[in-house]
Amino acid sequence: MRLAGALRFLAPALGLLAAPPGYHVLATYTIGGTGGWDYVAFDTAGHRLFVARQTRIQVIDPETGKVLGEIPGMSRAHGIAFAYEFGHGFATSGTDSTITMFDLKTLAVLGTAKGQLDADAVLYDPASKRVFSFNGDSKSATAVDAQTGKVIGNIDLGAGPEFGVTAGDGKLYVNLEEEGNIAEIDAQAMKVTRKWELGTCKGATGLAIDRVHHRLFSGCNTKGAPIMAISDYTSGKYITSIPIGPGVDAAGFDPGTGYAFASSGADGTLTVVHEDSPDKFTLAESVKTMLGARTMTVDPRSHKVYVVSAKFSPERKMVPDSFTLLVLGM
Repeated sequence: MRLAGALRFLAPALGLLAAPPGYHVLATYTIGGTGGWDYVAFDTAGHRLFVARQTRIQVIDPETGKVLGEIPGMSRAHGIAFAYEFGHGFATSGTDSTITMFDLKTLAVLGTAKGQLDADAVLYDPASKRVFSFNGDSKSATAVDAQTGKVIGNIDLGAGPEFGVTAGDGKLYVNLEEEGNIAEIDAQAMKVTRKWELGTCKGATGLAIDRVHHRLFSGCNTKGAPIMAISDYTSGKYITSIPIGPGVDAAGFDPGTGYAFASSGADGTLTVVHEDSPDKFTLAESVKTMLGARTMTVDPRSHKVYVVSAKFSPERKMVPDSFTLLVLGM
């Protein structure tokens, strides 16, 4: 009787543990303004969102949706990175292949470095104190001194890169979109040290990292079967994959909850994957967002997820002033 009673007591708790996290849209803000968009980055120090908006970077208050400022001078704006120890931010422009350095407090432009063709994703590596842009058409990465904003050199990647992440120990990892592979880069030596395949992954775009358990989460636009490909960056081995929505562009990971995310624009969904253990992953839920919401970022403190999109006409033209920020949480 006591065992049966204990089981009855535990059953609801076990059910709660197995339940999906319940991510949903908490707030919707119409930001407006002209131009498309690309990367979204969360500024953990300033509690701000930085969004690439074609000709500039918009800085947004995530609590109100208010535009706090803009960083001008972009031409097909792409990625944003923060080097907090120097008080510098960096943003890439694809058309003119530049890397702009700006002041994180005032948002004033401090200088512009010339990268290589199609400067896209960008990250700051604290171990080498360098900023790295990943250049799609030139199949390379450009290293910039985070303090001076000067170019240090370029790294041949052998294939077109997409998102990159840093492990924080001087090792960088980047999706190679054409190959569906991961490349590991030694940030100090400025060279690729190894590559590995990601199962059935094709069109690898978004990339997120779990630095505690040494896991990478790659969003893959495999035709007919898009997936999140998960790999171990210590051993350089593919582990498993989880199905996601089509048109993925970004990925994220929240170390506080163990959830990984993939934002897919073609069907307007956010796929939520739980890391049950370093080698076991479960599809937790697929959350409806907004058509076109392909890029995202995560606030590791509030555990909120931010995605952006806009409304489009039947002719697939962006409806004026319809650019929108969605805030998702549990």
